[in-house]
Amino acid sequence: MTATTPAATGTRPGVGRRVFDFLRRRPVTATAALFVALLILVAIFAPWIAPHDPYTQDLLHRLQPPDARHLLGTDDYGRDALSRLIFGARISLTAALQAVALALILGLPLGVIAGYRGGWVDTLLTRLMEALMSAPSLVLAITIVAVLGSGITNAMFAVGLVMAPRFFRVARASTMDVRGDTYIEASVALGCKPSRIITRHILPNVMPPIVLVISVSLGTAVAAEASLSFLGLGAKAPAASWGSMLSTAASNMQLAPHLVWPPGVMIFLTVLAFTYLGDGVRRALTRSRNGSSN
Repeated sequence: MTATTPAATGTRPGVGRRVFDFLRRRPVTATAALFVALLILVAIFAPWIAPHDPYTQDLLHRLQPPDARHLLGTDDYGRDALSRLIFGARISLTAALQAVALALILGLPLGVIAGYRGGWVDTLLTRLMEALMSAPSLVLAITIVAVLGSGITNAMFAVGLVMAPRFFRVARASTMDVRGDTYIEASVALGCKPSRIITRHILPNVMPPIVLVISVSLGTAVAAEASLSFLGLGAKAPAASWGSMLSTAASNMQLAPHLVWPPGVMIFLTVLAFTYLGDGVRRALTRSRNGSSN
């Protein structure tokens, strides 16, 4: 009895299998996926992984260099830097998800509606998003936080609002590319409702570039949260945030220069990993949609 393969039976493996095979053939993307997965696990299991309580102060051992007890040293309140770095992953990822979720909820449907309907609807929504994009993103986020008050939720609301035009533009352009295709015109001729056409035919074509935008935006949101927390507009003390850790390190650069490296490196690697992962998954989804096995 011979074993059958997908090629022999005329069937193709599922999308999940093709994505896995694609990542396996591309070590850079696979490494990025592994890093993001480990980061998520660290954020979830932070209370069990952290060697010390990140909020316990020990003023007698403040700004200590790395040693056997504190592998990354201690901050200006004697708190363990490694434990705060681990808990900072939870705050940074949660904040990034909040911002990207808001940007996706605002930008994706408005972009699809603008691209599909066209006319005055497209003009109105496009002008609205262009007005939002005309202001410098960080300045606009700082202004919104100044009005709503500091705090991680308000900061991520501001970041999500600033990122919404990015999703809008990609969704609008992708929708305009496919709305004139034959199968869309056939669906309209058959009397399909616009909601059905959008959900069944347009959204599957819009999602591959949106996946890339989501991944890149997650990295951008991590950096934005760190920037706002560095300025004191994000996570409130004594919350462990990579941005607030950088602020502490900057204030004590002469006494403890080693404190700047852990949060800085983590922010850099996280942004880089999300960028490579998003590009890899987008390519895999595009290939699976086009039926390519390359």
